[in-house]
Amino acid sequence: MLKERARLISRLLFFSDILVIIISFILAYLIREVFFYEKFGDLFPLSQYLQLIPVVIFVWGFHLYFLKLYKSYRMISLFREFWDLFKATFCSGLFLILFIFALKYHFVSRLFIGSFLVITFILLCMERGIIRLFARSVRRKGINYRNLLIVGTNRRALNLAKKIKENPHWGLRVEGFIDKDPYLVGEHKDGIKVIGTLENVAQVLRERVIDEVIFSVPRKWLDEIEHAIHICEELGIQVRVAVDLYNPVIGRMSLGDLEGIPILTLSTTPQNMKQLFIKRIFDILISLVALILISPVLLATTIAISIDSSGPILFRQKRVGLNGRTFTFYKFRSMVRDAEEARKEIEHLNEMSGPVFKIKNDPRLSRVGRFIRKYSIDELPQLFNVLKGDMSLVGIRPPIPEEVKKYEGWQRRRLSMKPGITCIWQVSGRNKVDFDQWMKMDLSYIDNWSLKFDFKLLLKTIPAVLSTKGAM
Repeated sequence: MLKERARLISRLLFFSDILVIIISFILAYLIREVFFYEKFGDLFPLSQYLQLIPVVIFVWGFHLYFLKLYKSYRMISLFREFWDLFKATFCSGLFLILFIFALKYHFVSRLFIGSFLVITFILLCMERGIIRLFARSVRRKGINYRNLLIVGTNRRALNLAKKIKENPHWGLRVEGFIDKDPYLVGEHKDGIKVIGTLENVAQVLRERVIDEVIFSVPRKWLDEIEHAIHICEELGIQVRVAVDLYNPVIGRMSLGDLEGIPILTLSTTPQNMKQLFIKRIFDILISLVALILISPVLLATTIAISIDSSGPILFRQKRVGLNGRTFTFYKFRSMVRDAEEARKEIEHLNEMSGPVFKIKNDPRLSRVGRFIRKYSIDELPQLFNVLKGDMSLVGIRPPIPEEVKKYEGWQRRRLSMKPGITCIWQVSGRNKVDFDQWMKMDLSYIDNWSLKFDFKLLLKTIPAVLSTKGAM
């Protein structure tokens, strides 16, 4: 019954979103036609623009569903929901622009597209905000609540109950605790009563309205809760298990299955496949567009390097990527021929701590090389590495194999995520940062990764490059 109601609410919300998107489409057309008529002239007829409506509905519907905007948002902040709506609007907008470009729909006004995206995002946020306020006001009156039964009275169970009590807008209510000790029945734990034991859990479930049972038990109870879980299955009551196996220091635990075999996964890297997929799509689109836009710079740099000194235009080097995979790394050549062979003669001039080798006034740099290093122009060919999938726009800088061999154990964890062109180190002074601090910055990036964080780092990279801060 609850699942059917959840599906119905999701469908109603989907149709509400589509209605809002269509209204935004028409509003954007009217705003462009009424307020910008004198400056930009007439638009093509609305009937011609309406050809885009099926595409708009499909693209927005796909991204809203793909980003799970129809799951329960009871326990998720309003900001998080708005951020998800922004991602859906941004991705949909990119696909819509590509569709218009591919089909050469020259009649579509760029001002209309921009207005449509802004209006859509604002109206979707307003719609979700109103729905959230309505749902919370309903729950405050005791309607639309899910009743929970918590099995266990350990620290984690009590913390769970406390959080539920502190957040009534989640629409959850703890009916009571279950413990295996019969002497605890009737006692109160943080104001919530112990109403039964593992032996009589079936009786409790039949006598009370329970929507969900959460097992928060110590590991020594594992053999004793199986019967209670089977009773919940028999009665059609949803079960969640929060087992105190151990407390990982860095990794995050998740439960999945391998061909029907339950697998508990411990991961120290981001595992949100939807966000990682979006990150890869952004990498492809942005690097492709960037390569087209900067093609005159690439051409001019190629000519300048070939005139300035003999040797190949591109510098190719083996670098270490995701989980130790090696790949060919591309940069514009900024040094004279045979610079790698001459390194041994100047290793005593190294200005970086740890296994990294960098010199501010490297004597091996060519005249053009000094300029393109200063403004990070030498890094531009790495966009081809991004297109190939060896690198990302944002991520830890890829080391050379010789450096990796000298890593301490904790430093190798930086290889657990795909390397990138820019990172925290890149926008924090680059070579002014010592090696250990650099490694800690990379691990901080991995532990706190999100699409929002990537976007912030990309924006910070622009002034960092223009200011030549820490460049060598």
